Amino acid sequence: MSEQNSPVQAASLPRQDTQTNPSHTANPVLLTTQTDSRDKWSKKMDFLLSVIGFAVDLGNVWRFPYICYQNGGGAFLIPYTLMAIFGGVPLFYMELALGQFHRTGAISIWKRICPIFKGIGFAICIIALYVSFYYNTIIAWALYYFYSSFTGTLPWTSCDNPWNTPNCTNYFGKSNVTWTTFSKSPAEEFYTRKVLEIQKSSGLYDVGGIRWQLLLCLFLIFTIVYFSLWKGVKTSGKVVWVTATLPYIVLLILLVRGATLPGAWRGIVFYLRPDWEKLMSTAVWVDAAAQIFFSLGPGFGVLLALASYNHFNNNCYRDAIVTSAVNCLTSFLSGFVIFTVLGYMAEMRDVEVEDVAKDKGPSLLFITYPEAIANMVGSTFFAIIFFLMMITLGLDSTFGGLEAVITAVMDEYPHILAKRRELFVLGLITICFLGSLTTLTHGGAYVVKLLEEFGASCSILAVVLLEAIAVSWFYGIQRFCNDIKAMLGFTPGIFWKVCWVAISPAFLAFIIVSSLLDQPPLMLFDYRYPEWSISVGYLIGASSFICIPFYMVYKLVWTPGSLKQRLAVCIRPEKAIRDQQADSVCMSSVP
Repeated sequence: MSEQNSPVQAASLPRQDTQTNPSHTANPVLLTTQTDSRDKWSKKMDFLLSVIGFAVDLGNVWRFPYICYQNGGGAFLIPYTLMAIFGGVPLFYMELALGQFHRTGAISIWKRICPIFKGIGFAICIIALYVSFYYNTIIAWALYYFYSSFTGTLPWTSCDNPWNTPNCTNYFGKSNVTWTTFSKSPAEEFYTRKVLEIQKSSGLYDVGGIRWQLLLCLFLIFTIVYFSLWKGVKTSGKVVWVTATLPYIVLLILLVRGATLPGAWRGIVFYLRPDWEKLMSTAVWVDAAAQIFFSLGPGFGVLLALASYNHFNNNCYRDAIVTSAVNCLTSFLSGFVIFTVLGYMAEMRDVEVEDVAKDKGPSLLFITYPEAIANMVGSTFFAIIFFLMMITLGLDSTFGGLEAVITAVMDEYPHILAKRRELFVLGLITICFLGSLTTLTHGGAYVVKLLEEFGASCSILAVVLLEAIAVSWFYGIQRFCNDIKAMLGFTPGIFWKVCWVAISPAFLAFIIVSSLLDQPPLMLFDYRYPEWSISVGYLIGASSFICIPFYMVYKLVWTPGSLKQRLAVCIRPEKAIRDQQADSVCMSSVP
């Protein structure tokens, strides 16, 4: 099957009569004209590195190790692997196949699948914006640390700085130091009182002014993002050769260094020691499902966008297996990198590893790990490469998230934006930058936490659930499998069909229900979020998801005909509608 002709053959596969009725040939030709002019990856590795770069992000380094030891250590790998096999990887494969076959973004693709669900595309774009408002600020923090690391003595090494308080306690290299519940390490005070200056904010009621240093860092981050995305996959595909591969070099260097530290073995034992009783807890399975889902990242529109620039006959099945495996192994490797250092810190503090490993999220990357680095031989070198790794990990995910929005909107409005990509990307980057300003204030960390919890949690899960249902139940699992056969030459096996139709939707529904039933109080440092802020968080989450029912109502109202006719038109792909209309014309022309 040649690449030039394959879209024509693929478009005709779902309806056998298309191959025998000459009047139908015009429709596939239109599809070929549209897709042949589309940009394509220069090399296969550009695509693979872009997908790996998006999937392997900061969460692999901070979230997986914490969740693993919290949920039974080595025993957690059992539910994690099962959830990956039956939930995460099938959804990952489904999105790559959809994007590659239909070769369009997250909004316009629904015209070819199930038009009434087009609101999913708009919801995905809004969620991507919310993520960009806080995620790039975390990268800006890493850039601030990166700049601060170019000194002979790291600034978070001692308690002799202007921002330190009497509670600052430096225990490295000293004996008879008492560590109490009020003690703060130099690294913690550098993060909270120097980088964030959170002491100047009393909470969300009073977030204070903007930190100009962080503003400058964020501006530099978005400048890099713009010049990586402005020309499309031709430029971003080259950038990821650095941003996607550098983290692995740094991880290996840090792993070797961590393994040689005193007490490293304590951290590894704590990380992998199996607690089989934990497997009886529902919470462990919920955490495993949520971790694999947010790690692989289906539903954000990124996989659709990146795969849409593939050649039609690219083996997306193999790509899905390889990139998923790389992602999971990276998470596992990151656990060793983190816990060798936590074991070293426990040895130095003369406490248990669990007392050191209580931090999670950004605190693990900006307090715990830098604290250990500061007391290593060659601390400046290790600090520089560690924060450089964090910057590159974050940039890859930002490239993917914003490319999903760019591809979706440009494919939906090609007549306006086709020749104005540079201007559109500039406008999008400007919106993201302005939307991030509240996260750069003295209380910006509180805003980051709020957006992280509500901007893309349950809403993205609900979006992917509807996406899986729309593809498997409305578009039809057989039609979807025929599409894959047109690209790859073979039909997905029964395992994939069962996962797409039943197991993956059940997997997503399980996470959603469990997340809604278990809502712990939202806290950051010693600050407990007020009730009104939780309500604001729910509104943020609902503001994206609401696009789906709104568009359903709009589509039904503006489609002509009776309610039954409207429903038939709204749930049927436009290709099928055109074929039916062509059949009617043919029948009416028969004497």
